[in-house]
Amino acid sequence: MTQAQVLAPAIPEQTVWAERVSWIDRVPRWVSMLALLIGFLVVWQIVYLIELVSPIILPSPLETIEDLFVVGRNLLTGDYMLMALWITTQEVLLGFVIAVVLGFALGVLVGETAFGERAVMPYLVAINTMPKVAFAPLFVSWLGFGIASKVALAAFIAFFPVIVGTAAGLHAADQNTRMLFKTMGASRWQTLVQLKLPIGMPHFFSGLKNAAVLVVVGAVVGEFLGGGKGFGELIRVAAAQLNTPRVFSLIIYLSLLGLATFWIVAWAQRRFVFWHKESVTEETLAQ
Repeated sequence: MTQAQVLAPAIPEQTVWAERVSWIDRVPRWVSMLALLIGFLVVWQIVYLIELVSPIILPSPLETIEDLFVVGRNLLTGDYMLMALWITTQEVLLGFVIAVVLGFALGVLVGETAFGERAVMPYLVAINTMPKVAFAPLFVSWLGFGIASKVALAAFIAFFPVIVGTAAGLHAADQNTRMLFKTMGASRWQTLVQLKLPIGMPHFFSGLKNAAVLVVVGAVVGEFLGGGKGFGELIRVAAAQLNTPRVFSLIIYLSLLGLATFWIVAWAQRRFVFWHKESVTEETLAQ
């Protein structure tokens, strides 16, 4: 051993402090989700057995699961529930498209012009604070009892997050980058298309994800209050007949529709905004 090796201080193998991860954080996600689901079903069954809530109002988990299979069989055989689901799906998709187009246009107006930010945005915020469900009778009286009133209400409930996401995305570019584009002689349109929109895409897709969830709420509420032939009407009829297992099973299938819409938006974000690293919550929900 040389003299230099003797005098040199010993370097520890690990010089960076690492935080200890608890055992619950090391459990695989599918195990945690399954355990949480089982725990929820157990608590639900206990509440049902001790009759903390009337069985007429709260069915047992077994009754709900059985009705899930009944509804699923009806959907697979192409019976009336499949047509009802297709009607609600049309309302959700059309309402989502209208919300995206309208929200993006207003978001660009608010985020790109002083007139939109100072004059238009206060009115949009005021409209968003209103109870949107109260507008359902107005949409029915204006557009009738058909699918148009449900689509309008769904778009009306879902368009504001798109506005906020678009406007926030247009302000995401830092001042130095915008000054660089201005110095290079870029026009306002070129700056918008080549700088602000690409950088603001993560914010825009965050607004789309919120809209994808809210649009289902708008479509179902429209069917509750304005009639129709979709899943919302089936839920209303089942509730009037005190068929609570059917109500629970239809709600679960509607949640799957909302998740499907959300996952489509999440897939599009990973496809077109591949450079953006999602947060843990967004990444978990998208998977």
